[in-house]
Amino acid sequence: MVTIKKIAEQSGFSQATVSRLLKGDESLSIAADTRQKIIHTALSLGYDRSKIKTTLEKIAVLFWLTEQEELQDVYFRQLRISLEKYAKINNLEIQLITHEDDVLETLQEVAGFIGIGSFTEKETQQFKSVCPYGVLLEINPCPELFDTVKPDTDRMTQLAIDLFLTKGYRKIGFIGGAYLNPDTQRAEMDSREVIFRQTLARRDALDEAFLFSGDNLPEALFVASDTIAVGVLQALNERSIIIPDRLELISINDNEIAKFVAPPLTTFNIDVEEIAKTAIDLLVDQIVHPRAITKTVLLGAELIERKSFTQA
Repeated sequence: MVTIKKIAEQSGFSQATVSRLLKGDESLSIAADTRQKIIHTALSLGYDRSKIKTTLEKIAVLFWLTEQEELQDVYFRQLRISLEKYAKINNLEIQLITHEDDVLETLQEVAGFIGIGSFTEKETQQFKSVCPYGVLLEINPCPELFDTVKPDTDRMTQLAIDLFLTKGYRKIGFIGGAYLNPDTQRAEMDSREVIFRQTLARRDALDEAFLFSGDNLPEALFVASDTIAVGVLQALNERSIIIPDRLELISINDNEIAKFVAPPLTTFNIDVEEIAKTAIDLLVDQIVHPRAITKTVLLGAELIERKSFTQA
């Protein structure tokens, strides 16, 4: 068991100072480096974070999305809210930064950051020059500089194809969006489409006629996200194409809307809370235990089976 006495001995400060700081005594006046050393000593010894009642660190969340983009994508809004929740649980003060803010100046004043959105290589390198600790979510142009947390959409794509093939389907289609590379400002093939093509090609089942299908209808359809899938359902309904009778469909995200469309979507549930929790844990780990290497964490997903596709 890690005691106040042990923390005091290791940090070189009195038990009274250590105790008052960890209990969140607002009347305690100590230098920032003293405060940081005591807290880092406590955490490095394995002291229970939940027992520390003072703010441990100030971190930033770089939110590289416009307000409109956030409102249009429930996923990113949920992610921001979850990050704020787990930062609070970990006694971290959080500051939201957008494109309009003086990013580099702010990053010099925080212990670390979490990035959401599309960053260029140049931006990422600039972040590293002023703030050594960071975690980028989803897309990381420089994984050798900062940790990465992302849902394993490659594996979800492979699993969806396996489910279709197991039911005997050979005419399998894909609908998704392009990825805008922030460095080149050019649209590139989304990783889900890349894996879709590669996986079906290896199984000798890739048919270009069913990708972004128009008049050619597949037997099964994999859609890159629930947001896109809702539009797909609407287009199919307008053409009197019944799902799952005419074709079956699987998508990704498990947004709230997935339950209420007709038919309800079978979709891979991306655990937004776990992404946020993992990002906070990785950032705290870097701050408390600095390391020369970076980590990449891929999070799996649970298939939520509804009426647009069934395994039976």
